[in-house]
Amino acid sequence: MPPRISVFPKCYFDELCAGRMDYLQWLRDAKALGGEGIEHYDGFLAPLGPDAARRVRDVLEETGQVSSLLCFSPDFTHPDAEERKRQVQRQKDAIDMSVALGVRYCRTLSGQRLPGMSRAEGVQRTVDGIRASLDYAAERDVVLCMENHYKDGNWTYPEFAQAEDVFLEIIEQIDHPNFGVQYDPSNALVGGYDPLTFLDKVKHRVVSMHASDRYLAPGATLEDLKQGDGSTGYSAALKHGETGKGLNDYDTIFRILASVGYQGWISIEDGMNGLDELARSAEFLKMKRAQYYGQ
Repeated sequence: MPPRISVFPKCYFDELCAGRMDYLQWLRDAKALGGEGIEHYDGFLAPLGPDAARRVRDVLEETGQVSSLLCFSPDFTHPDAEERKRQVQRQKDAIDMSVALGVRYCRTLSGQRLPGMSRAEGVQRTVDGIRASLDYAAERDVVLCMENHYKDGNWTYPEFAQAEDVFLEIIEQIDHPNFGVQYDPSNALVGGYDPLTFLDKVKHRVVSMHASDRYLAPGATLEDLKQGDGSTGYSAALKHGETGKGLNDYDTIFRILASVGYQGWISIEDGMNGLDELARSAEFLKMKRAQYYGQ
């Protein structure tokens, strides 16, 4: 089975988390965008109350849609040991939410890159947190997928494992059938490393993917991007753009994915410049799927 395309309303992140926008209405509206599934964020469901999963599933059944993945952001690098235990419990709660939504894949992260925390401390805290969650994930038949991420929208500091070598150091220490990689080529660009070289390193472990694109701001060059370390925010040299029209080489991405028989979801993080852009991104990804998977 070839990959399926889902949509994620990154453009409405703040409004949905705060409950200023009705998530159930977004789900109904998403039907027209051309996706084959919906990616959820746990913060979008919180304003819906304790029966959020049931309400979401009712709307999806009503509109003939399915869920692809639950996007979740644990903060495993917190300096307080008791808080780290709470983050493990939050991850387990997200696993339960995944089951309630009918999805098998739940995004996980390292945590924030806190001032004064050593690399060794951050790596160990992340590995410990994920390992402490994996047996429960296995019991619930959920796969935790660690994303090469930039920064959760509700965090103060960027992702601890934003750098390629740190991310790889962490995942190399976690060998579990319910653990894999969520690949995001745009986050690699923001982190200052090559998305294609990175994908080639992790291609056999990719279980889910985020698709978006970035383009250079007027007057900016790739050298401007390389001079930033990606640690203090999105580079001013990079802007959000329609998938397939930016810096990411989706031909090579699809070629690598097809070479390892990738069959997971590809979820579009888009719409920052309008939902029509998200719809065109879906069409672009379907075209690439047909080109490299033959269907």
